[in-house]
Amino acid sequence: MRFTSEQRLDDGVLEREFTLGQIPGILWTPASLPAPTPLILLGHPPLGLRRMYPRLVDRARHSAAEGFAAATIELPGSGDRPRWPAAEQARADLRRVMEDRRPVTDEIVDALILPLVDKAVPEWQAALDALLSLPEIGGPVGYSGGLISIGIRLAVVEPRIVAAGFFAGSLVPRAMFEEARQVTIPLHVLLQWDDEGNDRQAALDLFDAFGSKEKSLHANMGGHTGVPQFAGVAATQFFTRHLK
Repeated sequence: MRFTSEQRLDDGVLEREFTLGQIPGILWTPASLPAPTPLILLGHPPLGLRRMYPRLVDRARHSAAEGFAAATIELPGSGDRPRWPAAEQARADLRRVMEDRRPVTDEIVDALILPLVDKAVPEWQAALDALLSLPEIGGPVGYSGGLISIGIRLAVVEPRIVAAGFFAGSLVPRAMFEEARQVTIPLHVLLQWDDEGNDRQAALDLFDAFGSKEKSLHANMGGHTGVPQFAGVAATQFFTRHLK
């Protein structure tokens, strides 16, 4: 891991950009660090860190206010990373089907999500190795947001992640339902009841599939961008309960 820049935000949070090989990332740490500092990995959709930055830094600030470090990395084929033609073709196929108001087939979902999960999860694990080697970061570790399929795979294969907060979404390959049954860590799942891009029943079926003994579903009225502010407070309370 090589830090490439740093700045102190107006609330005292230290923001440091880094590279891990060719993978860009950002680490945020509180102004005053507890010892050791728990870490939350901030997932995000494959739209590029620069485009997602306002939302990511807002989530990181809220995490830092509760005494958590937060970190994220660029996903394969996104942002300034090398183009990934197969992923671009899969996204184009999805856009075309949705514009034509045709059903999104399993084949499209599999092509869009499964290769991304296979590539991204080992990179998140490598980032976790590097982050936990820093003297100011000591765990435990949570995972929050992003593509739910990436979160599911991480929850299954990464024992250092002890709790996860997911954003419910319907573009989930059928194979991930079987992996969901292997998830055993505590889960906090947020569902927007009227999400125009989400099949509500598919989201409920996935929640039912999770094997965790402790799992909670927080459903709020409203569309995809209508997440109420108090939903973030509830997610923070979840991580405080399990990471401290």
